[in-house]
Amino acid sequence: GGFEAGISKDGQTREHALLAFTLGVKQMICCCNKMDATTPKYSKARYDEIIKEVSSYLKKVGYNPDKIPFVPISGFEGDNMIERSNNLDWYKGPTLLEALDLINEPKRPTDKPLRLPLQDVYKIGGIGTVPVGRVETGIVKPGMVVTFGPTGLTTEVKSVEMHHEALLEALPGDNVGFNVKNVAVKDLKRGFVASNSKDDPAKEAANFTSQVIIMNHPGQ
Repeated sequence: GGFEAGISKDGQTREHALLAFTLGVKQMICCCNKMDATTPKYSKARYDEIIKEVSSYLKKVGYNPDKIPFVPISGFEGDNMIERSNNLDWYKGPTLLEALDLINEPKRPTDKPLRLPLQDVYKIGGIGTVPVGRVETGIVKPGMVVTFGPTGLTTEVKSVEMHHEALLEALPGDNVGFNVKNVAVKDLKRGFVASNSKDDPAKEAANFTSQVIIMNHPGQ
């Protein structure tokens, strides 16, 4: 079935679980969807079979399955999405909405020095050069003097926008565009890192420690 395809060697269920762990996602809700399409309908045996296999894989990835809610749902029929379903009366855990309410909002590292890797750089008529990227740590705001590593180019931020709205400051997790003074598009490249020139600006390193995740390996 669909589950077997997803959990197979090249399946998306495996890939998404590994990517989530690699990207630092600490909390997870696992939904067992299409419970209305099992044989028989809303089969506890099928749910148990799926949860056993998924739990085993999540444990190998690095998660603790005991801390993950496994919610049986039917997106099509609405079972266990918002309200508890009589079709799944054998399940005593939270509904999907209740499980979402139990998620703790992760702390944003605003207290660390600014690090903003550039995803792209645009030339916008009437505005000028606009680098875009995701704030990883720290904050960026208009008036801040930023340095771009590895070249050391330094300039002032004129404005910061997210989804076409001007921001007084951008926080970790925000995908933003920011207009910079007297800088040509050719002077910046994807992969450069913007940082606050007055607070531990990013610089080149002779070496670094990395974690490498191998998604697929022939023969494994």
